[in-house]
Amino acid sequence: MKTLFIGGVKSGKSRLAEDYILKINAPRHYYLATTEFIDDEMQRRIAEHKARRQERFITLEEPIRLVEELQQCPGPVLVECISMWLNNMLHHNNKDDLIFSEIEQIMRLPQDLVLVQNEVGLGIIPDNALARQYVDLSGKVAQHVAHHCGRVFFCCAGQALALK
Repeated sequence: MKTLFIGGVKSGKSRLAEDYILKINAPRHYYLATTEFIDDEMQRRIAEHKARRQERFITLEEPIRLVEELQQCPGPVLVECISMWLNNMLHHNNKDDLIFSEIEQIMRLPQDLVLVQNEVGLGIIPDNALARQYVDLSGKVAQHVAHHCGRVFFCCAGQALALK
């Protein structure tokens, strides 16, 4: 089954997604990290996630080619996170059609996937074209992913509200 955890920054979505996937009975659980090391603050955030995961997951790191990496995982995978992957795809000048093609392929993979995504569309309309492009694309991708997921949770204040 495919499951989406979506919420704002520091909403608890990552921790909730980790707890959720570990309840899936499997010999191994995989964690696909998509964040590229950008600066010291981002490295600190990544270190916090790694410390929380400890040895409960086999961690893979891939900022762009998610389908290729996911195809190598025989068990359930937590994808952390779709938002950073979208950022990477835009940063490397990938077009929307390639992004949606990758999402389509991901959603057709046979294994259980738990996907994490930031909800970025609840605020004001950004004042620059790139930020607007990102927010619009993120919203469209979230709708597409949620449509193909068996379960969708909205996360806020460390709680998960089942939407689907």
